[in-house]
Amino acid sequence: MNSLDKEIADLEKKKAEVDGKAASARKKAASVNMSKTASASMIKSKVSQIERYKSDEIKLQKSSADFQKKISEKRKKKNDANLRLQKAMQNEQKKQISETKRLQELYEKRIGELQKQLIPQQNITVEDDGVNEPKYDVFVSHAWEDKETFVDEFVDELRALGVKVWYDKSQIKWGDSMRSKIDEGLSKSRFGVAILSPDYIAEHKYWTKAELDGLFQLESINGKMLLPIWHNLTKQQVMKFSPVIASKLAMSTATMTPKEIAEELVKLLPEKGNN
Repeated sequence: MNSLDKEIADLEKKKAEVDGKAASARKKAASVNMSKTASASMIKSKVSQIERYKSDEIKLQKSSADFQKKISEKRKKKNDANLRLQKAMQNEQKKQISETKRLQELYEKRIGELQKQLIPQQNITVEDDGVNEPKYDVFVSHAWEDKETFVDEFVDELRALGVKVWYDKSQIKWGDSMRSKIDEGLSKSRFGVAILSPDYIAEHKYWTKAELDGLFQLESINGKMLLPIWHNLTKQQVMKFSPVIASKLAMSTATMTPKEIAEELVKLLPEKGNN
């Protein structure tokens, strides 16, 4: 469409130039003086001069008409292109809506499957001997690429406020099983914080997806709350990754410091928030 706009502008400029020349030829023809006392040869010369001007005007008018025809054809092409563009945009919008719906249904199905897997466990009665009490206040799920830019400082701020944090840097030692340690951390934490970032939601990230599945599972069965933090992410990116998470109220590093977010989390821990 931009190319057609340029071509139309060029044609209109050329047509204007031709129209100007035609008007000039018409004016010159009208300005030729025919004296009553002029000789026959002079009259013949003047008539020839007028005919030349008229001939030039006719040629220029034909050229102008040709330019006008080309301009009309280009404008029709532009209108057709605009209609195709609008249709393509509508189709793309429909695809995005359909994809969002598909992702939402996928997550709802996944959560339903996890609920079915854990429902039998709810019917098992055990004595409360304190073994199942939370050992940590919060489990921090994150991508390792975000440690230096946010996570390390956020965890330090939580611990400074007296929050017991499960953090892989502290809990997983050389030779430990990552799977068993993460499972233990998830099951022994009251809350799960998911620090969503471009690296966290990347396709190749296995552990972040496994941790997020575990947090969803615990939230749906045990009522433990999943707390999302957006780090260098837009609403659209989160929506594309997970409509379920996008529907949750989230903290954002774009508007809050690690300390401010840590203070908001402490408010969810009555025994610490009231100190």
